[in-house]
Order: sequence, then structure tokens, then C-alpha cells
Amino acid sequence: MIDKVFEKDIEKQFEFDENVASVFDDMLDRSVPYYKEVIKLIGFYTSTMLEKGDLVVDLGCSTANTLLYIHSLKDDLNLIGIDNSEAMLKKAKEKSKAFGAEIEFYQEDITEYLKKGVKCILSNYTLQFIRPLERENTIKKIFDSLTEGGIFLFSEKVISEDKILTKHMIDNYHKYKLDNGYSQYEISKKREALENVLIPYTENENKKMILDTGFSHIETIFKWNNFATFLAIK
Repeated sequence: MIDKVFEKDIEKQFEFDENVASVFDDMLDRSVPYYKEVIKLIGFYTSTMLEKGDLVVDLGCSTANTLLYIHSLKDDLNLIGIDNSEAMLKKAKEKSKAFGAEIEFYQEDITEYLKKGVKCILSNYTLQFIRPLERENTIKKIFDSLTEGGIFLFSEKVISEDKILTKHMIDNYHKYKLDNGYSQYEISKKREALENVLIPYTENENKKMILDTGFSHIETIFKWNNFATFLAIK
């Protein structure tokens, strides 16, 4: 379905409800730059760095696009998707069944999730919705869940350390969404709905948070304007 969530007036903060879930894949394709390429990039690293039977957990898996792509490349991994949205998980289960992929899904708060022995944890455009103090605690749980040498792949919306440059980045992203068919009104209403819900860090703040937790290395493996993908190694 085509994303028309913000064509009408919505007097509430953004949430991943049934309305959003029903159009989420279209929303991602049109509002997250190079979304499919980022999934392919994550698929490359998981399929080449992991071995048969390794456990992969996607925190905030939404409709399971990333897990399904990983499964298409390497079907001998154990895949788990975690999301707190019942509507998102319903879509994820339907798609997994259609593709014949054996993926376990759990409706849980990702900030509370802790499972030992995980080789790879994914989190695409999810941490940015967690309050800063709680975000750091979540990263600690992710670190504790990973095995030695395990990897954490995550994507985030980012801001610049320079306020003027941040404004230019936002304007450029605004143009990107206009070019993808969103109206000025839709863009404005979504920005209002996300205010104080999505709290982005700078690229360096994300890296510092990871290293302060104890990860041995973090690399930016993709960046476009105000979106970045990172790979951290325990």
C-alpha cells in the first residue's frame, strides 16, 4: 500500500500502529535514503562474517525486511525478530510465511531484551526512538548479549556537530522526500509527529556511546547526508 498516513491531520505523536504498519514498506522506500542498499550491505556482512547456526537478533525488526534478505543469502542462521508493535509483527509473520523463512518473532520491549550467546545484533533506525539515558542502557544490554567477537550492525538518522550544516542536511533530506512524491504538508505533519520522539545523535556521539560500552571497534560503513550505518565489534 502507498503511504498516505500524513495526508490528513493527525493529532498525536508518531507511533508504529496499524496505520503505519500497513504502509511501512512504502514509507521506508520513499523516506529512508538508499534503504534497500543498506539492507544489502547488512546482508553482505552477516552472510560473510557469520557461520552456520549463529544467532542473529534484529531489535525493532518491523516487517522483517532485513531478516528476510539475510535468510535469502544464508539460510542456515538462527534468526529472531523483536518488536514492540503487534501490527508490525503481524506483517513480518505473513511475509516470512510467504517466503518460507523460519524466523522466530517476539513482541517485546527492545530496551528490556537480553539474550546471551548472540553472534550478531541488528538495529535499523530504532535506537533513535529510545530516550538518551535509556539508549545507553540498551547498548550495554546489547554488548552483554553478544559473544566475544560478535557484531552489532545498526543504522541511525544523524545530525551534524555544526548547527548550520545540520539545517542544510535537513533541507536536503526534505528535498529527497519531495522528489519521492511526498507533499510539503505530509513532510511537515510527519516532522511534527516525530518531534521529541526521534532524537538523533551525531556520528561521533554514536561512536563514543559504542566504545564507552566496551566494544573494541566501530566503523561507519555507509553514510548519506543525515543517515548512517555502523558496524561495531565486541
